[in-house]
Amino acid sequence: MTEPALTTSPAETGPALLEARGLTKHFPVHHARQAVRAARLARRSDPAQGKSGRGAPVVHAVEDVSLALPRAGITAVVGESGSGKSTLARMLARLITPTSGQLLLDDHRVPASNRGRREYARDVQLVLQDPFSSLNPVHDVRYHLARPLLVHRLAKRGAALDEAIKSLLERVSLSPADQFLGKYPHELSGGQRQRVAIARSLAVTPRVLLADEPVSMLDVSIRLGLLNLLGDLRERDGLTILYITHDIASARYLADDIVVMYAGQVVESGPAESVTDQPAHPYTQLLLSAAPDPDRAEPPSLQGRGSPPSLVSPPSSCRFHPRCPHAMAICAERTPPAAQVASGHLSACWLHAQGLDSEQARPIAARPPGGPPAMPRSAPDPGEET
Repeated sequence: MTEPALTTSPAETGPALLEARGLTKHFPVHHARQAVRAARLARRSDPAQGKSGRGAPVVHAVEDVSLALPRAGITAVVGESGSGKSTLARMLARLITPTSGQLLLDDHRVPASNRGRREYARDVQLVLQDPFSSLNPVHDVRYHLARPLLVHRLAKRGAALDEAIKSLLERVSLSPADQFLGKYPHELSGGQRQRVAIARSLAVTPRVLLADEPVSMLDVSIRLGLLNLLGDLRERDGLTILYITHDIASARYLADDIVVMYAGQVVESGPAESVTDQPAHPYTQLLLSAAPDPDRAEPPSLQGRGSPPSLVSPPSSCRFHPRCPHAMAICAERTPPAAQVASGHLSACWLHAQGLDSEQARPIAARPPGGPPAMPRSAPDPGEET
């Protein structure tokens, strides 16, 4: 078979404030702990007998993900449940230790030790999905906002602390602030609780805000207000934001760049308009087909089928090929590298390869009944103006 040719020029990005290089996270399977313990005992008694126990099963939650968050930019990570989005955010927040890979802040490698964890937490803050679970129900709003100010010694008790708390509430559009200081989480609406959680993250004046699906548990009528708040924080304070969501429509509305994840891997990335207007990967097209669009003249055509692969034993080739209507023989054999399909727009798909022979390009998936083909879309020449 001939060797396929791909254009793999890196995407053009601005200077990165927070960068992840090759982050990987494997979680041990719970029922495998006994097997690991037995393998250790076997190796002690007979090293040759215990060799087979070293490969205990793990969940491949995130696999070799590289991500750069530009200063004062908003980057959205999009994918369905189980794609590894939240695990990636927790590794960036240093709540989870990666199996491999490294983090860089201001082009300096972040040490894996606990030294400097408090300083890193001041720069990188995480907003969780469920505001009711992230707030302590036995404490009022004043306590939640005063705690980080006191722990990081940013304000002293008294009038200065009260003014700092009121200022935080006003920054997240909870005014008049005096009406919210003595309230408990159960006395607030879902949107108000999430604003308090954001205000608590802003208390330490971070430079990076990791928002893990901050609007998914809120009513549709108030989601737009939270998205506009995140946009205002970027405009007013120059905050760098990572916005994690399963809704690609909201990602286009808010973000400058979109990163699409599937089964723990990045399959497509680029400017938000380019990714949503000209999706190059079949999985991105599937997400866009599932997203509601009032301007869509025809009913959506869902080209994917089946379910995501097991992350305990994922395919060693393209992880999307069992669901892809355009899967070829090479898709089941080798992992596609990221190919440049437009300026700053990368897609990890063999449809963009040049020079595939007949055996490599042999279809291995039938088109869904009654469904028009969604791909392939010819990729523009990298040197062509877009």
